[in-house]
Amino acid sequence: MFVKGFKKMKDILSVENMRKSDAHTIECETPSKELMMRAAKGVFDSVRWREPVAIVCGSGNNAGDGYALALLLNDAGIGCTLFCLSDKFSDDGRYYYDMCLSRGIETIDVKSRGIKGFEDFNTIADCILGTGFKGQVRDDIASVIEKINESSAYVVSVDINSGLNGDNGLSSLCVRSDMTVSVGSYKPGHFLNMAKDVMKDKINRDIGIKPVDAPFKLIEEDDIRAVLSPRKNLSNKGTYGYTALIGGCDRYSGAIRLAYMANAAMRSGAGVVKVAIPTSIRTEVSSHVLESTVFALPDMEGNVVFDEKKMSELISNVKTIAFGMGIGVSDETKKMLKYLFVNYGKRLIVDADGLTILSQMDKDVIRNRKCELILTPHIKEFSRLTKFSMDEINVSPIDTAKAYADEIKAVVLLKGPSTVVTDGSEVYITDKGCAGMATAGSGDVLSGILAATCAYIDDVMMAVTTGAYINGSAGEIAQKKYGSISMIASDTVSCIADVIHPFCEKENE
Repeated sequence: MFVKGFKKMKDILSVENMRKSDAHTIECETPSKELMMRAAKGVFDSVRWREPVAIVCGSGNNAGDGYALALLLNDAGIGCTLFCLSDKFSDDGRYYYDMCLSRGIETIDVKSRGIKGFEDFNTIADCILGTGFKGQVRDDIASVIEKINESSAYVVSVDINSGLNGDNGLSSLCVRSDMTVSVGSYKPGHFLNMAKDVMKDKINRDIGIKPVDAPFKLIEEDDIRAVLSPRKNLSNKGTYGYTALIGGCDRYSGAIRLAYMANAAMRSGAGVVKVAIPTSIRTEVSSHVLESTVFALPDMEGNVVFDEKKMSELISNVKTIAFGMGIGVSDETKKMLKYLFVNYGKRLIVDADGLTILSQMDKDVIRNRKCELILTPHIKEFSRLTKFSMDEINVSPIDTAKAYADEIKAVVLLKGPSTVVTDGSEVYITDKGCAGMATAGSGDVLSGILAATCAYIDDVMMAVTTGAYINGSAGEIAQKKYGSISMIASDTVSCIADVIHPFCEKENE
């Protein structure tokens, strides 16, 4: 199911996959001491070091990376001090630690001498806990992490921020870094949940470890460029797809938000957008959707009423449908979704109230549908769908999304600080997006973008992930203009062209 350009995708390895891959590489290809020095070199080359440097080491191989880093800093004439929180070493860690001692690198045994703080250091390298850490940080380590976070030094976390879970990005206490240098491959914890709040920047350094199991994939600019190409002059609006957006009710007309969605679809490349809404709110919505067609649906007291003839007319020529935004949960809207499952054979995006309706439906009805189904839940909506608590999902977001997608044979786009997209087999992650998008209407904007990208990109996983990338990138641009507190959903819509245009600009010049 890969398309042109997918070979550029970066790998994201679960902690277990990374452990197995590291062990396989050591057994078959590269001695462990060499891998450790490669890791240290990757970190060394990623940072503009300002001396003096404090290298804070725990135990195991993460500490070993720190000892090897100290040797490289010493060779470069950059003054550094080792702060050792443990007297336990891995074999390779002991090897490089002994070399540090033989070079006369200053070493402080924190267990016996304690530590007041890091006020005298300009840079701190965090080598305390690795990606395999889970649970609560021990009190003695917690006090050191707090001192690192209180310092004014530039903080570099080696592989991952100490105290942060490598698989889910959760922590009760972890190092807050200016730069995190991932070693080998990124891990899910570099993107999920708290990751963006504790890492100002991150970079990955390849040290020659090849995945044993299938990795997750990070979608970046080059991958999007492979599918967002300039359009041909010999084309028309039908070439890029008619889409339908079905939503709204009198109680929650959301005229402006429906307009966000329609305009987002148009800005994202849809050929024609039909906004299907209750007849009673047609006038209110029409003035806001100038480039779209308003398709009036029968209603009673402001709520849509299922009409098979009207539904058949609506779906007859559309490549994609987005259903559920503000439509309400009723017997009539349930009939509409069931009708789409039986009679619509193309791509159906279900969001908002549509997801609530879906959570009440028999899974056999969902699985036996005719259409290609795409779900776009946030964490609370996904909890309703899966019957898992939000806490349970946060602990294992990728596995939970993957299992549910496989169970109902759909594509799941799980919203969060980074977006997870899975069809139950492949997993794509995009880390585009920002805090300012936590505002009313942002989900509607995403649904509009997806309605467009799913109409003209053949590969469904790439169509969905491209939509998420455009949405998150536009949100980031909007936040730079208006700030995380003041931006609103329409600001994201206004920045969609800023995201898409550069992908086509060079080839059109």
